[in-house]
Amino acid sequence: MSSPGSRFFKRSASPGAAAAEAAGLEWLREARGARVVRVLGVSDDGIELEALSHARPTATAARAFGAALARTHDAGAASFGAPPDGWAGPCFLGRQELPVSSGERPWGEFYASDRVLFYLDRAERRGHVTSDEAALVRRACERIASGEFDDGDRPSRLHGDLWNGNVVWTAEGAVLIDPAAHGGHRETDLAMLDLFGCPHLDEIVTGYQESHPLRTGWRERLPLHQLHPLAVHAASHGRSYAAPLASATRTVLAL
Repeated sequence: MSSPGSRFFKRSASPGAAAAEAAGLEWLREARGARVVRVLGVSDDGIELEALSHARPTATAARAFGAALARTHDAGAASFGAPPDGWAGPCFLGRQELPVSSGERPWGEFYASDRVLFYLDRAERRGHVTSDEAALVRRACERIASGEFDDGDRPSRLHGDLWNGNVVWTAEGAVLIDPAAHGGHRETDLAMLDLFGCPHLDEIVTGYQESHPLRTGWRERLPLHQLHPLAVHAASHGRSYAAPLASATRTVLAL
């Protein structure tokens, strides 16, 4: 990003990426939960965003962010895998395609197919995971797709790429940037915060629980929801993510 004055200009890596990002940010903003960076303009070349002044994260700000994130999730989505309301173009997760669909499917079926296997197949084709590692992940996905982990929770309105780098701490609190917004399971956003580390994560969870209590066993299920970002990173970043993906898969198979 470059920063002329109080604006950032983020150049698009793919055609349609800027418009997709703007649609995702607006959809998250409409939830009236977690604060979202303001979009100032969109073009074929990229997206113009408000400049954010960074501040040190505090426990108080983290607790407020957790409660606000729960409200964002509670705003819901049309279905698991649904794109932002009103958006009919392609969606992206970083530089990679993000599969979306409008059909109603159980969470496990959607998650196994469109969030784990989609990226696992790419990782295997690129030689980033071995055939044995891929077979292990597919075993876990068979259980996930069977509905074994479905819990009846309705689709949540997810940020979709909620690692620490996409949470900007300001004097007014946390601000979300760079979403891969879609309908999914609330625990997936929390699992990504846990996977890549986030300041005052315990306070974030406390605030979240005060707004929307999580189902029993959510901590044990974190590796289940981390299969998605680990498969994405295995596809895009190489062999370094194969071992963490396999380790998380073994934990899932032991649940």
